Amino acid sequence: MAFFLFLLIFYFHPKSYSGLLPFRTVSVVAQTSGPVTAIEVQNGQRVQAGDLLFQIENSAQQVALRQAEVQLEQLDAAETKAKDTLKVAEASLVEARAALDKLRVDLENAETLFQRNVGTQDAVRELEASVAVSEAEVVAAQAQVDLAQSDLSQSIPAQRKAAAAAIEAAQVALDKTSVRSFSDGVVTQLAMSVGSPASTLILSPAMVIIPDRPEGVPLRVTAGFSQVARSTLYEGMPAEIACDSNVSMSFRNAVLPARVRFVQPAIATGQVVLGGRLLEPNNGLVRGSLLVYFEFEYPEHEAVMIDGTGCIVQTYTSNLPGFSGHVIAATGAVKAVGLRLKVLGVPHFPRGLGRRWRPLTHPPCLSSMCMTKSPGACTPGSGNLS
Repeated sequence: MAFFLFLLIFYFHPKSYSGLLPFRTVSVVAQTSGPVTAIEVQNGQRVQAGDLLFQIENSAQQVALRQAEVQLEQLDAAETKAKDTLKVAEASLVEARAALDKLRVDLENAETLFQRNVGTQDAVRELEASVAVSEAEVVAAQAQVDLAQSDLSQSIPAQRKAAAAAIEAAQVALDKTSVRSFSDGVVTQLAMSVGSPASTLILSPAMVIIPDRPEGVPLRVTAGFSQVARSTLYEGMPAEIACDSNVSMSFRNAVLPARVRFVQPAIATGQVVLGGRLLEPNNGLVRGSLLVYFEFEYPEHEAVMIDGTGCIVQTYTSNLPGFSGHVIAATGAVKAVGLRLKVLGVPHFPRGLGRRWRPLTHPPCLSSMCMTKSPGACTPGSGNLS
């Protein structure tokens, strides 16, 4: 009977010691290289989106911006010159048309005189040649007017757009030398100093920002359960969460009610990714855990949580019908009492709520082993017997 009761309690009320409140971080890297000339923040400082974090040497970017601005100024002068050229071309066109009109009148008079046997054929031919030359001059003057108008309506506006784009690109390059925050949060892991080169690699950021929690998005605690618990866990299942950072002698906000929000429909150890190595089935001997997401029953409890804290998650089966379902639900009181006893004893154990003992980073060694020249044989603070 004791064994049956033990099996009943642990099967229908699974517990996880791997509860965790995950959070995101923002790695700050520069988009351009160069030495750092000024640092505007400190570790632990709260920043807002748009705040200046640090400044990179920008003399080359300023010169490029000035060159682009000079090109735009040159286009202003070219536009003024094109307007004057258009005026000259229009005046030349008027003059050529007037000369052509005069020659045409002279040609008509010469033809009339020739028909009356007063003028000569040579005079008519000479005026006809002059009219042809004047017509060509009108066409040339009209071409000069069209060319000047084309410069004003097409060429110079296109060059102006290119110059404006060059200014914008130069301004963007200059703005990249002023690294700003894209989110509200707290600065941490700031190790750079003035004069050090700005890193553009995501693997070696200049600093890390812990962003504020987004408003309106509930916190979710994740926990890994045994695959056997898959038949017991369900969405909406009641649970209790006890985290290391909330433990206190007054027991206030130490055990918080929650519910299962989502059960991940896949286990990480079965994931197949692209690679050049064949899968080894023996690697699957270590069974993966079932990932479950929890949300707090009362939103006000989110304010007492700290990102990254480790937790114990205790679930309780309450969806079974009939008398047996009530009996199983009642046995959850045993797990609830056990959870509170563990929380009560946490202040006396430095390892916190975690049940499993963590192995040493390096194997234990005796004092004779520490006299060897093997690097890493004995590491201070790693639990070595020496």
